[in-house]
Amino acid sequence: MGITGCIYAFQSELKELFYADRYFVKSKGIKPLPIRKLKESAQKTLGDEYPITFLHYIPETSYAYRFRASKTEKEALTYNSKVLYNKMAFVDQYTAEVLFVEDTKWEFFNVVLQIHYDLLLNKIGHQIVGWSTLIFVVMLISGLVLWWPKNKAAIKQRLYFKWKVTTKWKRKNYDLHNIPGFYSLTLALIISLTGLWFAFEWFRPPVKWIANGGKPVIEEKKVFSDTTHAASPDLIDIIEKNIRERNIKGAFFYMTFPEGKKTPVVVTAMHNKDNFVKRSQYFFDKNTGEELKCSPYESKSSADKFGFMIYDIHVGKIIGLPGQILAFFAALIAASLPLTGVLIWIGKKGRKTNSKPAKKTKRTVDLV
Repeated sequence: MGITGCIYAFQSELKELFYADRYFVKSKGIKPLPIRKLKESAQKTLGDEYPITFLHYIPETSYAYRFRASKTEKEALTYNSKVLYNKMAFVDQYTAEVLFVEDTKWEFFNVVLQIHYDLLLNKIGHQIVGWSTLIFVVMLISGLVLWWPKNKAAIKQRLYFKWKVTTKWKRKNYDLHNIPGFYSLTLALIISLTGLWFAFEWFRPPVKWIANGGKPVIEEKKVFSDTTHAASPDLIDIIEKNIRERNIKGAFFYMTFPEGKKTPVVVTAMHNKDNFVKRSQYFFDKNTGEELKCSPYESKSSADKFGFMIYDIHVGKIIGLPGQILAFFAALIAASLPLTGVLIWIGKKGRKTNSKPAKKTKRTVDLV
């Protein structure tokens, strides 16, 4: 978990660096082409066997529009059998040219995320990851108890490295476990607790209840598309116009194209390009484009707003780049703790098995 967390901490920045030719467009235009035309171009390239289900775009920027086609089998045993396909078409919004078609199923950073999430073992792996994280939380707390110095003289030994030429490797390993472990404990605990949010559904309601000030969380009422209407060919244009008129500056958008007849089209507006904290949602009839519900960020409950923050807290983005760097090193230290801890345990076990009780000697007294 620690190693994959380190890699994934900067995944958005690394993707834009390594995949710049697909993430950014070179052409410039006065305004982007309608999403309907871009979607048609992407669908033609992907083929009809891969219907587009998702769009990610940032208006009026050099970021290419990303159209995703994916299908999963939830009850599968492994990641390979769970994801039937997952492809993404990067489209130049000014020319409708498809820049690249990515097999996202086996894209490096996506595979790293899936290993981090469920070890590529779907539900079984997800349980392993979840309970391992919970055990790690307990070990962090118990580790602090064991670390706590008994007197003032011992404090410096727990806070600073004091290695000499004669310092043995066991002492060095002990210090590598205790000192970095102490400094990273708070961050490691935050990362682990927020990880439990993604691992267990039962963990979320009590957290939401606390975040909501001890008040019950009222779930938003679901809305559905009207199946009596025929699908409009101008559906996407109608939805795009509605979103554009809201004039949400600096935002990026997720638009879903559901397969179900009753499921609405959902547009999620992220108000900040660099994190997921502030977001609004809009629901549209998938046949007519009529707005069914508007759920702006301001109307969300305290519980929902806190839930939006969990991912950014988990990866450190909640305070920007410094937070990501701190999360990176905390995850790296967390990855080292089991290794140094096992070596400490082996050392103690070896000391117990090697130590033999002293033989009792019979003391004789000469009587004269």
